[in-house]
Amino acid sequence: MNKEKIWEIVKRKLSSRKLWMSIASFVSLLLVALGQPEANATQVSALIMAGASVVGYVIAEGLADSAGAGAAGGETSTDDTKTE
Repeated sequence: MNKEKIWEIVKRKLSSRKLWMSIASFVSLLLVALGQPEANATQVSALIMAGASVVGYVIAEGLADSAGAGAAGGETSTDDTKTE
């Protein structure tokens, strides 16, 4: 398996909502089991899901930019205010 294929698999896994929900659930239950109040577990879970949203957005934008670059003949910028 080459590096590009592995990287594609990693990107797909990191943008998976199921993965992030599992992580948030595990951490929340672990905090409660260790004696933390449920309010703390809820806040930590919310932070994990917010982080997951950011990760998913960044990966999606990167994929969209790379797909657009291939279609535009190698141009990588999506900025409409180009300076020349």
